[in-house]
Amino acid sequence: MSELRIYSDGDADKALSVHQSFEDIRDQLAKIDVSFERWEASAELDREATQDEIIAAYREPIDRLMKAYGFKSVDVISLYSDHPQRAAMRDKFLHEHTHDDFEVRFFVEGEGLFNLRAGGKVYAIRCKQGDLLNVPAGITHWFDLGAEPQLKAIRLFTTPEGWVATFTGDKIADRFPRLEAPHYPDLAKTLAA
Repeated sequence: MSELRIYSDGDADKALSVHQSFEDIRDQLAKIDVSFERWEASAELDREATQDEIIAAYREPIDRLMKAYGFKSVDVISLYSDHPQRAAMRDKFLHEHTHDDFEVRFFVEGEGLFNLRAGGKVYAIRCKQGDLLNVPAGITHWFDLGAEPQLKAIRLFTTPEGWVATFTGDKIADRFPRLEAPHYPDLAKTLAA
């Protein structure tokens, strides 16, 4: 189940609010100009599906976003627990940063935890299969793909150069919960439900 926890950016110990319904998550994120959608594939996909098969299965919503935001390219990334660089890749994205371009992720498979900082708050959105998150340029954020990643995602870009991370140097991400259950106490209950 997808979940949004909103914290004060000065207090990572207690969420100000928790949202689990699609509508609540969408509406809360819209307040900071972040889009949250749910997509369904037009064809059945398995874990071995190719990039072309995945893009074809989501062609209609991809084309809609490309037209609406001027995206020029689309690709699919996969990262699993057997990837030899998984720890280094996780660490890279766990530091607060911004981009000069949108950061768009559609979760074809797996999950990830985006943390967006805006207006004195941290919006921690746990995205799951079927979720799309569209983060505008300039929003400070960090992303946790987990210690044992299981992730396949569609990405859209206006320009590949715009997606370069500009790190803020702030250590805020070190204070907030990670994706795995031992560091995200209520997540264990959610997973058991």
